[in-house]
Amino acid sequence: MSALRMAEPDLGELMRTKLSGFVATLRDNGFIVGLAEYRDALTVMSGDSASRPSRLRPALRSLFCSRHSDWTMFDEIFDAFWLKRGMKSATRMSGAPQKAPDGVQAAASGARGQGAQEHADHVQRGQGEEAFETGETRREGASRAEFIGKTDFRHLTHPDDLAEAHRLAERLAVSMRARITRRMRARRQGQRLDLRRTIHKSIANGGTPIQLVFRKRREKPLRLVVLLDGSGSMSLYSAVFLRFMHGVLDAFREAEAFLFHTRLVHIAPALRERDPQRAVERMALMGQGTGGGTRIGDSLATFNRWHAKRCIHSRTCVMIVSDGYDTGPAERLGDEMRALRRRCRRIAWLNPMIGWQDYAPEAAGMKAALPYVDLFAPAHNLESLKALEPYLARI
Repeated sequence: MSALRMAEPDLGELMRTKLSGFVATLRDNGFIVGLAEYRDALTVMSGDSASRPSRLRPALRSLFCSRHSDWTMFDEIFDAFWLKRGMKSATRMSGAPQKAPDGVQAAASGARGQGAQEHADHVQRGQGEEAFETGETRREGASRAEFIGKTDFRHLTHPDDLAEAHRLAERLAVSMRARITRRMRARRQGQRLDLRRTIHKSIANGGTPIQLVFRKRREKPLRLVVLLDGSGSMSLYSAVFLRFMHGVLDAFREAEAFLFHTRLVHIAPALRERDPQRAVERMALMGQGTGGGTRIGDSLATFNRWHAKRCIHSRTCVMIVSDGYDTGPAERLGDEMRALRRRCRRIAWLNPMIGWQDYAPEAAGMKAALPYVDLFAPAHNLESLKALEPYLARI
């Protein structure tokens, strides 16, 4: 380290600190910046470019941008850091803007959906969010909810934001159930004409069908079965999903919940507690061993053998929330997914990593499962969960 210091140009400590902060910000946003680029930037800033942003911008852009996504993000980050423009507060973003699938069904090959608005997946709280704390107006409250709804769960570190995300997740589950039920009733109003009974009724009127008879097919209600990955790689998302699952079990008339890691645990009885905090505490006792590895194939085998017959009927959507990293053999996972697909109406696989930059389903377990998945969608923030509603309404 001392040798590096000796090799650096003679810059003021303030400018060196400023450049280090800028490099750290770029790295937080997914830029690949090494020591060589850092030293070249120090050389650039030792000249006249350091005092003239119009010259500093293209020089640093050529040094630090190595991918198309870097070029699209660089100007915004540069303006915010060096010129204090484009941001009302000291915010920091992490990850490139993503296009989250808007409830669109993915192909069996794992193709991602289209739609939804672009947004950064991480906004760190700064002074600009002080208005959120006061809650002085409804507009500010709505802005805070929108802010939390767009933020990746792994970046919600402030206790107030986490608590608000938990509340919003439960409310989202309840509102989804209400809207899905209304849509199902509206569909049932479009009743099909029962020709046989209409003709039979028309005999009394000389064959004129004065009284129409409609066929009213009774549909089974939508049943949700949620399987949540409780492994260490999912720990940053599990807490919010548990609150969402608590809302699902409270709002949906027919719902079941399971937690899996190296084994499968039925947690629906715990989550049916009215008090959310007590429900999570009971679940923690039932699911001891979470935070370790994951054996998705073995867990699905347990579900298929001991629970599927009781939990699944013809209008069941099985929702698996996992990053797809399986420590067991991929063939086992593929076989169990095939067996599960034969039983249920739909399988939705929610993967928080879809909302990350440049994600591709390369894990062997994820590749083995995708051919049997009807919906492959992100689940990294509240907006991505809300996008599930139109898909569930169509089941």
